[in-house]
Amino acid sequence: QVQLVESGGGLVQAGGSLRLSCAASRSVGNISRMGWYRQAPGKQRELVAAQFSRGTTTYKDSVKGRFTISRDNAKNAVYLQMNSLKPEDTAVYYCNALQYGIAEYWGQGTQVTVSS
Repeated sequence: QVQLVESGGGLVQAGGSLRLSCAASRSVGNISRMGWYRQAPGKQRELVAAQFSRGTTTYKDSVKGRFTISRDNAKNAVYLQMNSLKPEDTAVYYCNALQYGIAEYWGQGTQVTVSS
């Protein structure tokens, strides 16, 4: 079992930055993939960024160059640095832990609102 708790969401103007944090109840170093998803009203949840256990990362095309995912194994934490935010980035952001073939865990979500 892994409990995930997100923080760092809020209201920001377009062009601004936010840093989301995800605190895990245990080490994230050996979890297959840590990721951030988002869900806007009326839309499906989508993968925004993910980092695999060996360190490789993947990003949704629309956030490439603006968002950066990182993990701190010593702090059992994962972060999402979001720069140059746009109104279309407005959504609830969820932390996700995927252990291949075993289980998948979700946080409760944190709201990010970008005003124009």
